[in-house]
Amino acid sequence: MKIFYLSIILFPLLLACNGVKKKAPAQINSGKFLKASDEKLDEGVKLPYSHMSLNLEWTGAMIEDKDYTVWGSSPIMGDDGKVHVFSARWPEFNVDPGWRRTCEVAHYVADQPEGPYTFSDVAVKGTGVDGDWDKFAPHNPEIKKVGDYYAIVFIANDDPSRGVHPANQKIGLVYSKSLYGPWKKAGNNGMIIEASQDSTHWTYKSGLGVDNPCLTEINGEIVVYFKAKTEEIEGHTGKAKYSYAKAKNIEGPYVMSDGTITDNDSYLEDATCFSMNGRHYLITNDNHGTMSGVKGAAVLWESETGFHYSLIDASVAFRRMPAYFKAYDEAKVNKVYGAQAKFERPKVLMIDGRPAYLFAPSGWHPTGGERVACNILKIKY
Repeated sequence: MKIFYLSIILFPLLLACNGVKKKAPAQINSGKFLKASDEKLDEGVKLPYSHMSLNLEWTGAMIEDKDYTVWGSSPIMGDDGKVHVFSARWPEFNVDPGWRRTCEVAHYVADQPEGPYTFSDVAVKGTGVDGDWDKFAPHNPEIKKVGDYYAIVFIANDDPSRGVHPANQKIGLVYSKSLYGPWKKAGNNGMIIEASQDSTHWTYKSGLGVDNPCLTEINGEIVVYFKAKTEEIEGHTGKAKYSYAKAKNIEGPYVMSDGTITDNDSYLEDATCFSMNGRHYLITNDNHGTMSGVKGAAVLWESETGFHYSLIDASVAFRRMPAYFKAYDEAKVNKVYGAQAKFERPKVLMIDGRPAYLFAPSGWHPTGGERVACNILKIKY
């Protein structure tokens, strides 16, 4: 079995990795978690800062692999007490087009959130079969426990030559009673959500298909949030909003909502979701800074029902990389992908019912590594 160790940036204060301690979590007021400060720490910021954004600790740990580019990495605590992470990875050094051509979902395991991690297996691969919706590149994985099953939602496509954000993206789901598989495809072929063929539906002719899924349970039903494009502006990405599809059981069918659930009037992506203290949360990237006021920051949305998220009840989820990596030196950074030192594809590790760690890759390797990797930040309370 091939073993991959987390790359650890050596700082005196970060050398000691604490194991996961099972103790009663300190209670935190839901409102305070969302809106902890109105300080203006970043130029142009328009939203208050959340507890998370002000209390992320750079651990120096990364999910990093000399043979693969590692991107979005979704963690979960297993019944065995170990941390299991399902990562999007591909062999090319580039981010695009590698992610839409050769990506697979790999499974890593560790005794504690900061590793070291051992490669276990590949959970989801493209079929490689002409005519299959998931011929290429399972990507954007998110792992959740749903009843007796573990479920992974992801995107895939049938032709990676159709552009950076292709309209042929669709969402699939596989499930298993074990984090080690075998993984069964939901329904007939694993595909659970696609852009509607109904010209009156808001996803009709979505320029990016459907993508960026995340999964939760609300009122006993399985809910999968997803993004679609609502409008193209001057040939660019334009607007994109989130909605959901839900099912009564893991096999489906998954029925899409007729409308959207986020009130943004711009572009957003990369949602992950969690629930705490009876409230529901989304984290979405704000690459253009139109919601938070800061390009490359992220927005934390809160909802009482889980079916409507408003910017009125939102805050900054996390800031750009230099806000947390105090030894950040742009001269040492390897700018593999993107124009900013920002995090992408965030995922949250829940421990004892609250967010405990943020797993977030970046197109910029902070210490000059050849490939991009997934950073691991601790959420302090």
